[in-house]
Amino acid sequence: MAQLKSATKLRQMLADPKKIIVCPGVHDGLTARVALNVGFDALYMTGAGTAASRLGQPDLGLTTVDDMAENAGMIAGLDRDVPVIADADTGFGGPLMVARTTEKYILQGVAAFHIEDQATTKRCGHLMGKELADTNTYVSRIRAAAAARARMGSDIVIIARTDALQSLGYAEAVARLRAAVAAGADVAFLEGMRTKEQMEQVVRDLAPTPCFLNMVSGGVTPLVNARKAQELGYRIIIWPIVGMTSVYLAMRELCRELKDTGEVKERYTEDGKIDGGVRDVFELCGLSACGEFDKEVGGSSFTGGA
Repeated sequence: MAQLKSATKLRQMLADPKKIIVCPGVHDGLTARVALNVGFDALYMTGAGTAASRLGQPDLGLTTVDDMAENAGMIAGLDRDVPVIADADTGFGGPLMVARTTEKYILQGVAAFHIEDQATTKRCGHLMGKELADTNTYVSRIRAAAAARARMGSDIVIIARTDALQSLGYAEAVARLRAAVAAGADVAFLEGMRTKEQMEQVVRDLAPTPCFLNMVSGGVTPLVNARKAQELGYRIIIWPIVGMTSVYLAMRELCRELKDTGEVKERYTEDGKIDGGVRDVFELCGLSACGEFDKEVGGSSFTGGA
């Protein structure tokens, strides 16, 4: 049976009125493998996490289209049955560049991406002092993405994000999202909401367009769980810094232990097995599957085990 394209699968998930798509934020192969192993049916590649993991830099528009597209493609390639939604920042330039960005994301097997209305020198949506492009510039980005999608014969999902709420207010932000949907976007994403009333209102105001909710720990938007988000009418909810937070907390803890004591004690599962050892990580990343594939095609590299 032919494999269903990830974008098509995501569209089918969006079409199910009883489902909300819950995505953990992942930023590299290991965090993606953990999320896949837990059993999520969609992933979100965070731009902030890509900047932090690939560059060691804050989310201030420092990543290039290649940084982002290559990272998204690597994550999408780990399991083609699990759609990946990816950050595409501003599209990285004018209409020609946005079209090129769209083509790159399509070729990498990404199921969906979001494009925002910040100036090219953008920053995380939960920071202050964001600068905006004008509405015409923003809509041209969405229109360019939609045209590139049509030219490629793709059904990649285009998510329109606006950061206008912070400086221009709710009415202008909703007007921008409506214009983006008219230009070809499939899903609406209002960034930086500060009240649950706004979170509920935007779903009503943009119906029947599916809406996307961003849950950032330490950010400006009130945190709600997936059930509550579904009650509010959202179709996609992301927790973009799950991977970053887990790495930050765990790495800090173990590094402090090593610095303070000169060693890192082994961790154990409830049944007494070492937890998080090198073999656990390799198995998570497909060690046994690699050996099985080698054997199936007549290889002998793993006949003695690994």
